[in-house]
Amino acid sequence: MIEDLERFHFASPSEVGELLSGVGYLPSVEISSVLFLADRLKKPILVEGPAGTGKTELAKSAARALGARLIRLQCHEGIDESKALYEWNYKKQLLHIQSDRKSESWEEVESDIFSESFLLERPLLAAIRAKDPVVLLIDEVDRVEIETEALLLEVLSEYQISIPELGTVVANQIPLVVLTSNNTRELSEALKRRCLFLFLDYPDKEREMEIVMSKVPGVSKVLADSIVSFVGSLRELDLKKRPSISETLDWTLTLLNLGLEEVDESVVKATINVLLKYRSDIAKVSKSILSS
Repeated sequence: MIEDLERFHFASPSEVGELLSGVGYLPSVEISSVLFLADRLKKPILVEGPAGTGKTELAKSAARALGARLIRLQCHEGIDESKALYEWNYKKQLLHIQSDRKSESWEEVESDIFSESFLLERPLLAAIRAKDPVVLLIDEVDRVEIETEALLLEVLSEYQISIPELGTVVANQIPLVVLTSNNTRELSEALKRRCLFLFLDYPDKEREMEIVMSKVPGVSKVLADSIVSFVGSLRELDLKKRPSISETLDWTLTLLNLGLEEVDESVVKATINVLLKYRSDIAKVSKSILSS
């Protein structure tokens, strides 16, 4: 039973903030509160938001903060239970059948080949069976087909996996589960109902300044202010891909490595490809900002 698997990692939301800050992730009050509640209520967190706003990094940082093992399921179109839950080692099963077909009855062979030694763990089963502290990251869940979401429901609600040949595998502990979504499609109500919800948007100027100053040693406050202000102006445009926080950091490092101390038109023209990854976006910025 889930109720029997007591494990509280955090004493308070403020402790969550301290632990995350200690590993270099600067959480908002909302992030700290949701992570604390996920721990207390034993519920997964569904983190939605634009690409590059720190969704995946939140799970990684939580694992580092807790000293836990990160188990990651990277979702993609066409993923099925053999990649997400488990599969049988068919080659090993075949070799066993061929080697034992004369010495054992078929019933004995069948019971052997569908035993633990022939089972290949995939991320969800590995997280359920783990005995050490685990953070399970189900990354970009919106990439899978809606039918595939059904594979997750038993894990996310009961923390167990049914294997017809072996029975039901119940969790040794409740992992901290983080699902991320770029919101490329609407997720099912059944999946959302099982999760706490957290939306991570692009940070405001003050918060992004704090991130840049903490992540890039040596950057001046004046330069960081200019960088964050310019990136913010880009995000207001209708771009195919707006610059992410990680690209803000990359651009900051670029300017420092080039020995530049200010942001002007010549600097932007020379380095804009670090921030923007589509030719159409670069052309739009050149027309709307650099020409003004």
